[in-house]
Amino acid sequence: MNEDIRIHSWPCSYYLDTSKQWVSGRLSLTPVAIRFTADKTGELLVDFHLSSISEIKKESSNLIFSSLTILEKNTKHWFSSLQPNRNVVFNILEHFWREQLLSSQGAGAEAAALRSTKGKELTGLLTGSQKQLEDTAKVLHHQGEQFDNIMRGLNKIEGDMDVADRLLTELESPSWWPFSSKLWKAPLETKPKETATVSDSKNQEGIIIRIPVIITHRTDSNVKPGKLTLFASGLEISDCNSQVIHRFESKDVDDIRVHTPYEISVRQRFIGKPDTSYRLLSAKMPEAIPILEMQFSKKIQFLEDALGFVGARKSPQVDLGTTIWQAATGLLGGVVQPSSPVGGREGMDDDQVQLQKQERISQEEAKELKQILKKLKGLALETEAELERQDEALDSITTSVDRATLNIDKQNRRIKKLT
Repeated sequence: MNEDIRIHSWPCSYYLDTSKQWVSGRLSLTPVAIRFTADKTGELLVDFHLSSISEIKKESSNLIFSSLTILEKNTKHWFSSLQPNRNVVFNILEHFWREQLLSSQGAGAEAAALRSTKGKELTGLLTGSQKQLEDTAKVLHHQGEQFDNIMRGLNKIEGDMDVADRLLTELESPSWWPFSSKLWKAPLETKPKETATVSDSKNQEGIIIRIPVIITHRTDSNVKPGKLTLFASGLEISDCNSQVIHRFESKDVDDIRVHTPYEISVRQRFIGKPDTSYRLLSAKMPEAIPILEMQFSKKIQFLEDALGFVGARKSPQVDLGTTIWQAATGLLGGVVQPSSPVGGREGMDDDQVQLQKQERISQEEAKELKQILKKLKGLALETEAELERQDEALDSITTSVDRATLNIDKQNRRIKKLT
């Protein structure tokens, strides 16, 4: 992720201690840093990393009202006249600062990862691919349940149409016909059993991902912290106490706009009343956007500031089916046959030989990679089988809908003749 992406910026004033005066400018937030640029000179007066912050507070005094202070190492920075207001800026800065602190707890592990072998890099990449495939399988599984529910509903409709057909036949038959009162009584007992299995599906669905977010409702200037939870059937926005603010079912979402890799807006349109719209900002949003794109592929829109994120994220996925698997096969082959180098060692110096040894993966890493590849293969086969089943179910649904439409038209004509 590009660390120079500007997540947000706010007009404000900064107290310049060297000249003992307030300077107007813009306070900017990037994924890893806070910056302040003066309006008149364009000079960058403040630029420090989020991890160097020890405290963010809302303060005031006799001379300074509604100010925000940031303690960076031993330096205290004062910001005032914040727009739209101090609370908005405070909530957003505190969110990204806390998330940066949580991620920096594993800084030692990240530093070690930079020195990791090719096997560890490949293991991490394939593990991430496995997680994405598992998320895809969850969404497909729920979609399959929806198809099953549609089929059960269509079967029930067909049963009702049969009953209606028998009723019409009785009405159309002459009064002297002896069997007219018994034609339609048998199928009536089959109605109430279908509803129990359909209603319990929501209670059994699992959470795909849950992330902390900063929530803005419609065009309100106030923001508040909360959580975004993604299900296979939709998404849910809740406050810090896990009280649901709003839940969007998949069919309710009209559009999702990705403003930046860290900010999205979700909207449901209405006729004759205001739309339901929420703007969500989170340091963890890059983890949720791929899932949203998979669930709402026809409703999601990437705006200009987010297009770079799409290209950067999609390029590794394009290579996943070719480059990654070829690399895995080559590395595993190198372990199985360690005595067969890619090229002869003649003419190599000691540094090149050592580098070639470092690029070779260990037996333990090869074993772990084989296990991940085996799981990926199984998930891919299951996903392919589920997609084929859903294609068949979709064809059956289309056929049933066409048949039901013809029956309805036919019965309408019969009812018109009776009336």
